[in-house]
Amino acid sequence: MTKLGIIAIVVIVILLFIAFTSIKFVRQSNARVVERLGKFSRVLHSGVHFIIPIFEKVSPVISLKEIVADFPPQSVITKDNVTMQIDTVLFYQVTDPKLYIYGIEDPMSAIENLTATTLRNIVGELELDETLTSRDTVNEKMRIVLDEATDVWGIKINRVELKNILPPKDIREAMEKQMRAERERREAILRAEGEKQSKILVAEGEKQSKILRAEADKEAQILEAEANQASLEKEAQGMAEAIRLINEANPSSAYLTLKGYEALQSLADGKSTKIIVPSNIQDVTGLIASLAETVRPVPPEPPHKPASSDQKKIPNPKADDVK
Repeated sequence: MTKLGIIAIVVIVILLFIAFTSIKFVRQSNARVVERLGKFSRVLHSGVHFIIPIFEKVSPVISLKEIVADFPPQSVITKDNVTMQIDTVLFYQVTDPKLYIYGIEDPMSAIENLTATTLRNIVGELELDETLTSRDTVNEKMRIVLDEATDVWGIKINRVELKNILPPKDIREAMEKQMRAERERREAILRAEGEKQSKILVAEGEKQSKILRAEADKEAQILEAEANQASLEKEAQGMAEAIRLINEANPSSAYLTLKGYEALQSLADGKSTKIIVPSNIQDVTGLIASLAETVRPVPPEPPHKPASSDQKKIPNPKADDVK
């Protein structure tokens, strides 16, 4: 091989190397920073890009996706001097590749240290119970502080979560005893409330039962009294009718007297302007009795045998006087 051929091969290899090194592919949700002669030139986003070999340098791939950073537990002291371990989870995203490259030397280490100091400052203002019950408040405060601090680094803090809070062992035991006592107290209250409601319902049931029983007895007594009254009325009416029929068939002096009074009452109710009442009311009674005797039918007499001719007629002086 001649020298000309060797030179041609070398030139072709150099050209191929320059061609391959000048073409840069950037995937979706990634970015790269280009420096020309050590100075920032531009940001390469997703797609195909060409650079000038030797004169331009491309930074490592920067992910624009949301990244999860799980930091180890941090020792934190609360306002009431309780030391506990808290580990946090951070969700962040790179929004400006230029600031991310040139803003700070080690962004992850800076974020971890900033998270630890912010957590100590916030929890140090809270007591143990507030820290355990105010996770959302602590998360929001940390997110606001970290987002403001990392904005100059081209990083956006989306969420901060307290993953786990570990108080000391004696504190945990005391909290467990407290929770157990609280549960027992609630159980006793619920049991007492249940018994109370049960007794109230039983008493209400007995009350309603007595009321209904009393009302039933009352109705039964009323019906029984009405039945007895109706029976007595029927019996009295029957007895009165029987007495009336007996008196009409064979009137007594008392019955005739009563009828005399009724006759006088009928006369008084009439349209006559003058009514003469005898002074001796018994004469009227006697008169009514005489009329009753006159009206009463006379039973038939038995047939008499004809008198013999030889019998003499005996005179009756009383009859002669009547005539």
